[in-house]
Amino acid sequence: MAGAIEKLDKVLNDLRGSGDIKALAIVSRDGLLITSNMPGDVHAETFAIMAATMLGAAETATLEMNQGVPDRLIVETDESKLVIMGAGERAMLVLIAGSRAGLGSIIVEMDNAIAKIRDILSENKK
Repeated sequence: MAGAIEKLDKVLNDLRGSGDIKALAIVSRDGLLITSNMPGDVHAETFAIMAATMLGAAETATLEMNQGVPDRLIVETDESKLVIMGAGERAMLVLIAGSRAGLGSIIVEMDNAIAKIRDILSENKK
């Protein structure tokens, strides 16, 4: 998995360079931190658990209403935007961007990163 983590870190570093990105993490669906690119004052493990909980709750709510599985979860504050997107069956990509970052471009960049993450994680499964 060490080689996969290096590849995943590169994906996060490339994504971080695409705009006003403050924090990034790849998290398992059960809340375990796979890797992250975060400010030093953030407790990445707690962040990972909360992100997984939020996406799980959103999925439960939409499925309960027969609305399907959400593509993404977006939370906006005055200071930032939090975006959580699934990255395959077992992982998710979590991003925090500045409040002025454009959601459209963030989602496009996240989609590109997720394709790479899926490839890396599927290679590692073999």
